Amino acid sequence: MGGQQAPLRMADRFAAARAKGFVGRQAEVEAFRRILADGRGAVVHVHGSAGIGKSTLLHQFAWLATRVGRPVTVIAHEPAEPAEGAAGNIPTPAHVAPGSLVLVDVPGAVAATERLLAHLPDDSVLALADREPPPLAWRTDPAWLGLLHSMPLALLDPLDSAELLNRRGVPEAEHPRVLAFTHGHPLALALMADVRVHGSRGNTSPASPPRVVNTLLAALLDVVPTPRHRAALEAYGQALVTTEPLLAALVGVPDASDLFEWLCTLSITEYGSRGIHPHDLARSVLDTELGWRHPARRTELRRRASTYYQQLFADGDRARQRAVLADFAYLHHDSPLVGPLLAPVTTAAAAGSTPLDALSITATEETELPALLAMAGRYEGPESARLLRGWWAHPAATWATVRAEAPPPSPAGFYLLLALGAEDLDDPAVTADPATAAAAGWLARHGGLRAGERALLVRAWLARDTYQDVSAVQTLITLRLTHHYLTAEQRPALTLLPFADPEFWADGCAYTDFDRLPQSDFTVGGRSYGTYVHDWRRTPPLAWLNLLCERESAADPLAVAAPDERGGTLRVLDAETFAAGVREALRGLGRAGGLRGSVLLRSRAVASRAGRGAGPDERATALSALLRETAAELQAAPRDRRSHRALHHTYLQPAGTQQRAADLLGLPMSTYRRHLAAGVNRLTEELWRRELDA
Repeated sequence: MGGQQAPLRMADRFAAARAKGFVGRQAEVEAFRRILADGRGAVVHVHGSAGIGKSTLLHQFAWLATRVGRPVTVIAHEPAEPAEGAAGNIPTPAHVAPGSLVLVDVPGAVAATERLLAHLPDDSVLALADREPPPLAWRTDPAWLGLLHSMPLALLDPLDSAELLNRRGVPEAEHPRVLAFTHGHPLALALMADVRVHGSRGNTSPASPPRVVNTLLAALLDVVPTPRHRAALEAYGQALVTTEPLLAALVGVPDASDLFEWLCTLSITEYGSRGIHPHDLARSVLDTELGWRHPARRTELRRRASTYYQQLFADGDRARQRAVLADFAYLHHDSPLVGPLLAPVTTAAAAGSTPLDALSITATEETELPALLAMAGRYEGPESARLLRGWWAHPAATWATVRAEAPPPSPAGFYLLLALGAEDLDDPAVTADPATAAAAGWLARHGGLRAGERALLVRAWLARDTYQDVSAVQTLITLRLTHHYLTAEQRPALTLLPFADPEFWADGCAYTDFDRLPQSDFTVGGRSYGTYVHDWRRTPPLAWLNLLCERESAADPLAVAAPDERGGTLRVLDAETFAAGVREALRGLGRAGGLRGSVLLRSRAVASRAGRGAGPDERATALSALLRETAAELQAAPRDRRSHRALHHTYLQPAGTQQRAADLLGLPMSTYRRHLAAGVNRLTEELWRRELDA
């Protein structure tokens, strides 16, 4: 009987199963093996957020120690016991054998560590799990040098995450959805695998198992003190980066300082150069939980965020505007139409950690031109490179280089913009390039460019390594071009945007109100390019941003029509039509309903003054006010006062007939008419300036 093997205990079966299912943490395991082999005493401090795998790693340490003959003592609170205050009740082991491994898996165990060390043999290894890093005193006290081994735990990488799912029986076809939701968080991976294996098959969508989301939320958050804090937490999951003013706007309070400070204390919070944000899994959990629990509130929070960003954008600070565009783009990250195109914005999902932060855009230097043309030649052929070279130093051209900041800095991509006015459309340089010739032909026939207006053609854009595929370089170029469209000193009247693969970008362009323009397609070097266009005169910057906000929350985004398609369509008026409209409006100014049929009601200047959604009566009121306000400005200018008096007595406060007006002014009829014509011309000039500015 003495030679018989002892029966396997249930605890041994658990330990073996845990060891078999253990995935990843190779660096931590190897470090622990070295600690065991060293044979000296040590304190191993494993730390990380809830569900990151601290307990799992401690179990693996126990298994490794048992394999080499080390006694193991485990001190842990039972799941039913309250964790709070548990550290103060940690029992001191009655007897610990030399060379033992002592595992302490109790929140806040740091406070009892020195008391435990006093009762352990010199060659023991104490391993403890905690959410926080080791105390500063430990890291700076010479007594801890050589004794303390800090092991911060990060998320599992994609390979280890996939291996964990394989071992849990999740088919490979379902891995991408699970990985996208869990971001490599071990507890989330385990819960999603459990849903797949033990729940309804084929249903691992993060939106489908509320119990997974609730379990993760409970694990990630110790306590949410009040409904106000709950509201702050809901808002926290919706923004790319949260600041105190943004939080106040989202929650709807004048002062959110206490809520912001509370968010800063949460273990899920990470810090960036522009604010705070929850780590990726926490963001996914918060957003998903709110999405199925209260979808209307989720939509309202995003609407408030969009409104806040639009207000910041209107403030005019260019550096802030550029940052705000990334924040605004993030609101659309889960759109099926544009979400896949925003991956570089949502990757790591916060300032200070996205791939965009390793890039910058500056004006191209001539010494960089050969490298940029080589990029173009690589993807588009030598003919394209030759044509682009012809635009260097052309007055219509703006070159910009995307640079990778990692030393040594090097060009990672570029774009070339051409600003074309009506007078440029027959420029020899324009007609010699198939791209610009096609754009100019359409602009001449249908663009309706007015004096002083420019169409912006994105003549070329590409990334060094990925050409026009979705990438960090492509996304940065998109954001910078958008900033240019919206804030340039002379904003473009239209933007024409060509693509080498127009079908791939069709959904994204439709979502952002860029229409397909086959009349402007072109071929260079045997390669075809398709063009999209947006008319900023019909849907100007703030209206465009608001359109995207409405589409973000719509079940069918493309069913939300652009403002110019909702009735009261805006017209792009040429100078002659506009001037005729001013004369007609002046004649109708004093009559009831005299402005209702005015062509100026559909002008940009009147529409912007009347406000979004204004009907014909509101626009007529706005036109009347605009005419009177502009005329008053003429009265204030000494050189225009005589012409203003003629305008005033003829149209603004009419004398009844032109003869009576001339008599009131004490002028011969010929002089009166000359003053009146000058007044109408000056009024038209000022109104036209406002139309172009609008």
